[in-house]
Amino acid sequence: MTGKAQPVGNTVDIKTATYKNTIGATQLQVVWTDPEFDPVVPAVYYLRVLEIPTPRWSTILAAQHELAPPTNVPTSIQERGWSSPIWYTPTRDINRQ
Repeated sequence: MTGKAQPVGNTVDIKTATYKNTIGATQLQVVWTDPEFDPVVPAVYYLRVLEIPTPRWSTILAAQHELAPPTNVPTSIQERGWSSPIWYTPTRDINRQ
């Protein structure tokens, strides 16, 4: 594993500023183990995800006004999301060892 997500593709239609939600996974499942986990050290973990590309607001406005989208910015964006954190706090018994 490299830690990098594979590109999911892009269904954005620049002319109409629409997209199809037909790519990517609808559900993901993985088991991950922290290779550097130390039970006496507090830790926090969270999950980051990439959404499928969608039209950028400037692309939407250009399509609504029948104009070409600006050339100085991307026509689509790929939003990020993240989970609630998982906090690990060692118990007092572990700290005594």
